[in-house]
Amino acid sequence: MGHSVPDLDAIGIKADPDLTEQFRREVADLLKRNNPNFPGAQPVSFAAKHLLELQKEDYFVCEKTDGIRCLMYFAHGDPQTNPEIHYLIDRKNDYRFVPGLHFPLPDDETFQSFHVETLVDGELVNDTYEDGSTQLKYLVFDCMVLDGVSMMHRTLDKRLAYFKEKVLKPYNALYKRFPEEKQHRPFAVEDKSIQFSYGIEMMFREIIPKVKKIHGNDGLIFTCRSTPYKIGTDEHILKWKPPAENTIDFRMRLEFPLLEPDTDDEADGIVEPYYDYDAMPTFHLFVLYNSGDYRLFGEMFVLQSEWESLKALQVPLDDTIVECYQDNKGRWRYMRFRDDKKDANHITTVEKVLESIQDGVTEEDLIRAAPAIKTAWKKRQALEQSSANERRHNQPPPGVPNGNGVKRKFEE
Repeated sequence: MGHSVPDLDAIGIKADPDLTEQFRREVADLLKRNNPNFPGAQPVSFAAKHLLELQKEDYFVCEKTDGIRCLMYFAHGDPQTNPEIHYLIDRKNDYRFVPGLHFPLPDDETFQSFHVETLVDGELVNDTYEDGSTQLKYLVFDCMVLDGVSMMHRTLDKRLAYFKEKVLKPYNALYKRFPEEKQHRPFAVEDKSIQFSYGIEMMFREIIPKVKKIHGNDGLIFTCRSTPYKIGTDEHILKWKPPAENTIDFRMRLEFPLLEPDTDDEADGIVEPYYDYDAMPTFHLFVLYNSGDYRLFGEMFVLQSEWESLKALQVPLDDTIVECYQDNKGRWRYMRFRDDKKDANHITTVEKVLESIQDGVTEEDLIRAAPAIKTAWKKRQALEQSSANERRHNQPPPGVPNGNGVKRKFEE
């Protein structure tokens, strides 16, 4: 079953450049940053060394959904007309206003109050069901700021617990009380299902087959429980894909053959060399080194039939971002265009993907590693519990002095 990726322009109203800049600054201030660029965390590609990393630290795992990554910003609107507004922030750092969303505060039986100065991380997916019906959903997998208070330094499980209790629970209560309002919301909001990292076999055997039918899947995401939310590349968020599906986003530039004028051309008055736009070009692939600094990485291999299909798309092809995979002959092949990205992958990301392709960690490798990951997790858990019990045991009862030679009551 094919799954359509949500169209952001059909969901929200894109802010003009001035308003976008204003919101970028607002979000940067909320995060106590100077840099107004896209504030989301970015994963690294899974390599063989990460099998040991999963044993060393507590990680959660969730399926990698085939959707659109967006942050959602709960902002102050016009106090008179629309005091509560919501914007989706895509990876290009563009802002789209989404009307019709409402997130009441906890313990408000009137459901009139709402959250502001809140920033969550998630993805939009189009769920397709067996009867052919569809539902647009926003799946939240992290909470960065809640009502002006940063959550980023807290552990992942705490960040998610705050979101569920303070945002999702009253939101669900609202639609339980007024189910007829569901039809008016632009999309449903849910938390993304996560498992302990050692639940890998269940992910492959139960969860992924289910979600593949509903909204597609292209791998797993492992996120460290104990590390803070980190803007930009985060070495503690690991993106696993089947080895054959590891891809790189390149900037593609086309080079058409340059023809020397022949006798017929000269008869038509053409005396300078000219480009043959009817021929198949060379597909140069570039990667990013620094801002605006693109360097040639290689070429994309394209069959004549594929070239005809690309031309039939009738969209600009030169200077676009294209996602490529490596075939069994080591050639880079076209997978899809990435209209949601304004830049190709940075060279550091490219190197990590190449490492991941070379290592080729398979589904079977992950399942084999699961028992050792579980043993290490349980051992850490037991040590933490033992330390907590020891601290409690060494604490004097409330109100009992415990220093300067004064005996405790329970010792008398």
